[in-house]
Amino acid sequence: MSRRVTAIIAAAGVGKRLGADMPKAYVELGGRTLVERSIRAMIRSEIVDEILVVISPAMRDFATNLLEKVGLLSAEVPIKLVDGGAERFDSVWCALQAIPEEHGVVLVHDAARALTPPGMIARVSRAVLEGCDAVVPVVPIADTIKQVADGVVVATPPRSELAAVQTPQGFDLATLRAANLQYFEQRPENFSPTDDASLIEWAGNSVHCVQGDPMALKVTTPLDFALARVLTEEAESTEFEVPGE
Repeated sequence: MSRRVTAIIAAAGVGKRLGADMPKAYVELGGRTLVERSIRAMIRSEIVDEILVVISPAMRDFATNLLEKVGLLSAEVPIKLVDGGAERFDSVWCALQAIPEEHGVVLVHDAARALTPPGMIARVSRAVLEGCDAVVPVVPIADTIKQVADGVVVATPPRSELAAVQTPQGFDLATLRAANLQYFEQRPENFSPTDDASLIEWAGNSVHCVQGDPMALKVTTPLDFALARVLTEEAESTEFEVPGE
Protein backbone atom coordinates (compact mmCIF):
# COMPACT_ATOMS: atom_id res chain seq x y z
CA MET A 1 0.00 0.00 0.00
CA SER A 2 1.37 3.41 -0.95
CA ARG A 3 2.11 5.81 1.88
CA ARG A 4 0.50 9.24 1.98
CA VAL A 5 2.70 12.32 2.11
CA THR A 6 1.47 14.96 4.55
CA ALA A 7 3.11 18.37 4.66
CA ILE A 8 3.12 20.41 7.86
CA ILE A 9 3.74 24.12 7.29
CA ALA A 10 4.70 25.99 10.44
CA ALA A 11 3.06 29.43 10.24
CA ALA A 12 2.21 30.21 13.87
CA GLY A 13 5.24 32.35 14.74
CA VAL A 14 5.26 36.10 15.29
CA GLY A 15 8.50 36.79 13.41
CA LYS A 16 9.69 39.72 15.51
CA ARG A 17 13.09 39.88 13.81
CA LEU A 18 11.47 40.75 10.48
CA GLY A 19 10.00 43.90 12.02
CA ALA A 20 6.69 43.67 10.12
CA ASP A 21 3.34 44.86 11.47
CA MET A 22 1.83 41.38 11.23
CA PRO A 23 2.98 37.76 11.73
CA LYS A 24 5.68 36.87 9.23
CA ALA A 25 3.71 34.17 7.42
CA TYR A 26 1.19 36.78 6.22
CA VAL A 27 3.69 39.29 4.90
CA GLU A 28 3.40 39.70 1.12
CA LEU A 29 6.28 38.98 -1.20
CA GLY A 30 5.60 39.95 -4.80
CA GLY A 31 1.86 40.05 -4.23
CA ARG A 32 1.60 36.70 -2.43
CA THR A 33 2.00 36.00 1.28
CA LEU A 34 4.84 33.78 2.44
CA VAL A 35 2.43 31.08 3.62
CA GLU A 36 0.59 31.11 0.29
CA ARG A 37 3.84 30.67 -1.62
CA SER A 38 4.84 27.77 0.64
CA ILE A 39 1.48 26.06 0.13
CA ARG A 40 1.62 26.47 -3.64
CA ALA A 41 5.13 24.99 -3.75
CA MET A 42 3.85 21.91 -1.91
CA ILE A 43 1.00 21.52 -4.38
CA ARG A 44 3.30 21.97 -7.37
CA SER A 45 5.66 19.27 -6.08
CA GLU A 46 2.94 16.79 -7.20
CA ILE A 47 3.92 14.43 -4.40
CA VAL A 48 2.08 15.89 -1.39
CA ASP A 49 -1.34 14.39 -0.57
CA GLU A 50 -2.40 16.71 2.24
CA ILE A 51 -1.24 19.99 3.80
CA LEU A 52 -1.63 21.01 7.43
CA VAL A 53 -0.96 24.70 8.07
CA VAL A 54 -0.17 25.36 11.73
CA ILE A 55 -1.42 28.80 12.76
CA SER A 56 -1.82 30.91 15.85
CA PRO A 57 -5.41 30.48 17.15
CA ALA A 58 -5.73 34.27 17.16
CA MET A 59 -5.11 34.30 13.38
CA ARG A 60 -7.60 31.56 12.44
CA ASP A 61 -10.22 33.85 10.90
CA PHE A 62 -7.59 35.90 9.08
CA ALA A 63 -5.85 32.79 7.72
CA THR A 64 -9.12 31.18 6.66
CA ASN A 65 -10.26 34.29 4.81
CA LEU A 66 -6.86 34.66 3.15
CA LEU A 67 -6.72 31.09 1.86
CA GLU A 68 -10.34 31.24 0.70
CA LYS A 69 -9.68 34.50 -1.13
CA VAL A 70 -6.77 33.05 -3.12
CA GLY A 71 -8.60 29.79 -3.83
CA LEU A 72 -6.37 27.47 -1.85
CA LEU A 73 -9.08 25.97 0.37
CA SER A 74 -10.62 24.54 -2.81
CA ALA A 75 -7.29 23.35 -4.25
CA GLU A 76 -6.79 19.79 -5.50
CA VAL A 77 -4.66 19.01 -2.44
CA PRO A 78 -6.69 19.15 0.82
CA ILE A 79 -5.57 21.91 3.20
CA LYS A 80 -6.39 21.98 6.91
CA LEU A 81 -5.67 24.69 9.46
CA VAL A 82 -4.34 23.45 12.82
CA ASP A 83 -4.00 25.58 15.96
CA GLY A 84 -0.39 25.68 17.10
CA GLY A 85 1.24 25.80 20.53
CA ALA A 86 3.49 28.16 22.45
CA GLU A 87 6.66 27.18 20.57
CA ARG A 88 7.38 25.80 17.11
CA PHE A 89 8.13 22.37 18.56
CA ASP A 90 4.72 22.34 20.29
CA SER A 91 3.05 23.44 17.06
CA VAL A 92 4.55 20.57 15.08
CA TRP A 93 3.34 18.14 17.75
CA CYS A 94 -0.18 19.58 17.44
CA ALA A 95 -0.07 18.91 13.71
CA LEU A 96 1.29 15.38 14.13
CA GLN A 97 -1.66 14.54 16.35
CA ALA A 98 -4.03 15.79 13.64
CA ILE A 99 -2.79 13.22 11.10
CA PRO A 100 -5.12 10.19 11.17
CA GLU A 101 -2.75 7.74 9.46
CA GLU A 102 -0.46 5.50 11.49
CA HIS A 103 2.02 5.05 8.68
CA GLY A 104 3.06 7.59 6.13
CA VAL A 105 5.53 10.32 5.26
CA VAL A 106 5.48 13.72 6.91
CA LEU A 107 7.26 16.85 5.73
CA VAL A 108 7.89 19.65 8.24
CA HIS A 109 8.37 23.00 6.54
CA ASP A 110 8.75 26.64 7.56
CA ALA A 111 6.38 29.09 5.88
CA ALA A 112 9.31 31.52 5.96
CA ARG A 113 11.11 29.41 3.32
CA ALA A 114 8.58 30.60 0.78
CA LEU A 115 10.78 30.27 -2.33
CA THR A 116 11.61 26.59 -1.81
CA PRO A 117 11.52 24.86 -5.22
CA PRO A 118 8.90 22.12 -5.68
CA GLY A 119 11.62 19.84 -7.01
CA MET A 120 13.45 19.98 -3.68
CA ILE A 121 10.23 19.08 -1.86
CA ALA A 122 9.82 16.05 -4.11
CA ARG A 123 13.47 15.07 -3.60
CA VAL A 124 13.09 14.99 0.18
CA SER A 125 9.79 13.09 -0.05
CA ARG A 126 11.14 10.44 -2.39
CA ALA A 127 14.09 9.73 -0.11
CA VAL A 128 11.70 8.90 2.75
CA LEU A 129 9.38 6.92 0.48
CA GLU A 130 12.40 4.89 -0.63
CA GLY A 131 13.27 3.86 2.92
CA CYS A 132 14.98 6.63 4.91
CA ASP A 133 13.39 7.34 8.30
CA ALA A 134 14.62 10.95 8.37
CA VAL A 135 15.90 13.23 5.61
CA VAL A 136 17.15 16.83 5.57
CA PRO A 137 18.09 19.02 2.60
CA VAL A 138 21.51 20.61 3.02
CA VAL A 139 23.67 23.21 1.28
CA PRO A 140 27.42 23.80 1.72
CA ILE A 141 28.69 26.32 4.25
CA ALA A 142 30.50 29.28 2.66
CA ASP A 143 31.78 30.88 5.87
CA THR A 144 34.33 29.52 8.29
CA ILE A 145 32.48 28.51 11.47
CA LYS A 146 34.00 29.02 14.91
CA GLN A 147 32.96 27.38 18.15
CA VAL A 148 32.98 30.14 20.76
CA ALA A 149 32.76 30.05 24.57
CA ASP A 150 32.88 33.13 26.80
CA GLY A 151 34.01 35.30 23.92
CA VAL A 152 36.94 33.06 23.00
CA VAL A 153 37.28 30.74 20.01
CA VAL A 154 37.72 27.18 21.25
CA ALA A 155 37.55 25.27 17.96
CA THR A 156 37.28 25.64 14.20
CA PRO A 157 35.36 22.66 12.76
CA PRO A 158 36.47 21.61 9.25
CA ARG A 159 34.19 23.36 6.80
CA SER A 160 34.03 20.22 4.66
CA GLU A 161 32.19 18.48 7.51
CA LEU A 162 29.57 21.22 7.94
CA ALA A 163 26.36 21.98 6.08
CA ALA A 164 23.42 24.34 6.47
CA VAL A 165 20.13 22.51 6.94
CA GLN A 166 16.92 23.67 5.27
CA THR A 167 13.28 22.61 5.19
CA PRO A 168 11.17 20.73 4.38
CA GLN A 169 12.61 17.96 6.49
CA GLY A 170 11.09 14.58 5.76
CA PHE A 171 10.30 11.75 8.15
CA ASP A 172 8.65 8.41 8.50
CA LEU A 173 5.52 9.42 10.40
CA ALA A 174 5.80 6.72 13.07
CA THR A 175 9.46 7.55 13.69
CA LEU A 176 8.81 11.26 14.21
CA ARG A 177 5.82 10.59 16.46
CA ALA A 178 7.84 8.18 18.60
CA ALA A 179 10.69 10.68 18.99
CA ASN A 180 8.25 13.39 20.04
CA LEU A 181 6.60 11.12 22.61
CA GLN A 182 9.98 10.12 24.01
CA TYR A 183 10.96 13.77 24.36
CA PHE A 184 7.73 14.78 26.07
CA GLU A 185 7.97 11.85 28.48
CA GLN A 186 11.60 12.50 29.46
CA ARG A 187 11.84 16.30 29.15
CA PRO A 188 15.67 16.23 29.27
CA GLU A 189 17.17 19.33 30.87
CA ASN A 190 20.35 19.26 28.78
CA PHE A 191 18.68 19.10 25.36
CA SER A 192 16.37 21.41 23.46
CA PRO A 193 15.64 20.48 19.82
CA THR A 194 16.51 23.23 17.36
CA ASP A 195 14.76 21.44 14.51
CA ASP A 196 12.86 18.20 14.03
CA ALA A 197 15.91 16.36 12.74
CA SER A 198 17.85 17.12 15.94
CA LEU A 199 15.05 15.42 17.84
CA ILE A 200 15.46 12.33 15.67
CA GLU A 201 19.22 12.36 16.34
CA TRP A 202 18.61 12.67 20.09
CA ALA A 203 16.30 9.65 19.95
CA GLY A 204 19.11 7.58 18.42
CA ASN A 205 18.03 7.46 14.77
CA SER A 206 20.04 8.32 11.67
CA VAL A 207 19.30 11.40 9.60
CA HIS A 208 20.15 11.26 5.90
CA CYS A 209 20.96 14.20 3.63
CA VAL A 210 19.83 15.20 0.15
CA GLN A 211 20.82 18.20 -1.92
CA GLY A 212 19.18 21.43 -0.81
CA ASP A 213 18.73 24.61 -2.82
CA PRO A 214 19.88 28.22 -2.30
CA MET A 215 16.34 29.37 -3.13
CA ALA A 216 15.11 27.75 0.07
CA LEU A 217 16.47 30.64 2.10
CA LYS A 218 14.65 31.44 5.33
CA VAL A 219 13.11 34.91 5.52
CA THR A 220 13.93 35.97 9.08
CA THR A 221 15.41 39.47 8.96
CA PRO A 222 14.76 42.56 6.79
CA LEU A 223 17.91 41.68 4.83
CA ASP A 224 16.54 38.20 4.08
CA PHE A 225 13.27 39.75 2.93
CA ALA A 226 15.10 42.22 0.70
CA LEU A 227 16.99 39.36 -0.98
CA ALA A 228 13.79 37.35 -1.47
CA ARG A 229 12.09 40.40 -2.96
CA VAL A 230 14.94 40.92 -5.44
CA LEU A 231 14.72 37.26 -6.50
CA THR A 232 10.97 37.55 -6.95
CA GLU A 233 11.23 40.78 -8.95
CA GLU A 234 13.98 39.28 -11.11
CA ALA A 235 11.61 36.47 -12.06
CA GLU A 236 9.16 38.98 -13.52
CA SER A 237 11.69 40.11 -16.13
CA THR A 238 13.32 36.77 -16.97
CA GLU A 239 12.39 33.15 -17.58
CA PHE A 240 13.59 32.29 -14.08
CA GLU A 241 10.80 30.59 -12.15
CA VAL A 242 10.07 31.51 -8.55
CA PRO A 243 7.97 29.05 -6.51
CA GLY A 244 4.52 30.23 -5.51
CA GLU A 245 3.72 32.06 -8.74
